[in-house]
Amino acid sequence: MEIVLAAKAIGAGIAVLALFGVGLALGNIFSTLIASVARNPASRDAVFPIGILGFALTEAVALFALLIAFLILFA
Repeated sequence: MEIVLAAKAIGAGIAVLALFGVGLALGNIFSTLIASVARNPASRDAVFPIGILGFALTEAVALFALLIAFLILFA
């Protein structure tokens, strides 16, 4: 029984490793968004919605990773 609990904890930890990539991606998205608007403020209306879409899609990956981790732990 203890081996199963340990395996669940290890599996959930591995599933949460995807959050490292999500953090890097979000930093990259917003740093690029800020840099592009700083270079050309007139492009804000074209660039901002694309940045928010990238944020939403990347954050969805984080939610899926957490969902998998919770399913491993509590199922």
